[in-house]
Amino acid sequence: MRRVMAGIGVGLLLFGCGGGGLSLTGYVDRLNAIGDRTFPQAEVLISELERSTTPRDVNATMERMVVLRIESVQATEALDPPEQIADLHQLFLAWEKRLLPIEEALAARAGTVTGWEEFSESAEVAAYRAALVEGKQVCIEFQTRLDATAKRGVFADTPWLPSALSEVVEARLGCDLFPENPENVFRPVPTTAVPEPSG
Repeated sequence: MRRVMAGIGVGLLLFGCGGGGLSLTGYVDRLNAIGDRTFPQAEVLISELERSTTPRDVNATMERMVVLRIESVQATEALDPPEQIADLHQLFLAWEKRLLPIEEALAARAGTVTGWEEFSESAEVAAYRAALVEGKQVCIEFQTRLDATAKRGVFADTPWLPSALSEVVEARLGCDLFPENPENVFRPVPTTAVPEPSG
């Protein structure tokens, strides 16, 4: 079993489709809707990557991931965020746009290498690891900003939001979909040597 994970769900969960100067209420509504629609797909892809035993397995899954990433980028571009979080919205959109060609290159590399070690040490995997490290930081920053915004009472004029606002927001960001240690994605899991029986 190889230790693999991906940030596919994060972009898909963060952003929905639409636009036209959304209020914060409308923005969060769209986050919830896109999360409900895409979370199951993202979980399936991540689970498949975790079970990958050959680069060919990764290739097949990553090709499907690229399709979802394109959908996510298009949806992100179409969404007009509220002013309070517009800068972070643009930061995440920029990250997704950088990630897309990295995922495409990773899928292509996984389809041509001769073995797992060659794949694990490739420039494409190194670029993917670095992109996940960056994306995880961006997601955490976004979550922190949303939490701080809620505490400042910016949401006070939206009566549909109960006191459990932070729980609603956290449920859709998907930062937990990033691997705990993105720098170790697609590395072989260390095996413990079993000592030879003494004679």
